[in-house]
Amino acid sequence: MPDSLPPCPDCGSAFTYQVDALLMCPECGHEWSPDAAADTDADADAQVRDAVGNILKDGDTVTVIKSLKVKGASSMLKVGTKVQNIRLVDGDHDIDCKIPGFGQMGLKSEFVKKVSD
Repeated sequence: MPDSLPPCPDCGSAFTYQVDALLMCPECGHEWSPDAAADTDADADAQVRDAVGNILKDGDTVTVIKSLKVKGASSMLKVGTKVQNIRLVDGDHDIDCKIPGFGQMGLKSEFVKKVSD
């Protein structure tokens, strides 16, 4: 094991420690494998992940996991709303999509879950 452990990939904390085969962060509670840390550093910015960590790609179908207020609309986007054929974009919102009853919309990936194929 190297003398210095890598910082936490989630929060960037330098206070990581090793428990058995995993590395842990005391500040955010994130656990990861030291082998996976080297692999994910290069691809971390290129991948968009949903709320549970699944990698999203263009054309996926996702469901909303939290009721969301929609600016300019009188109703909310409810939990369980299925969104088909998403498009990944750069910016403050990761996903562009068309939601029936709401129209074109931008969503953050942290509020959706990928539907299994």
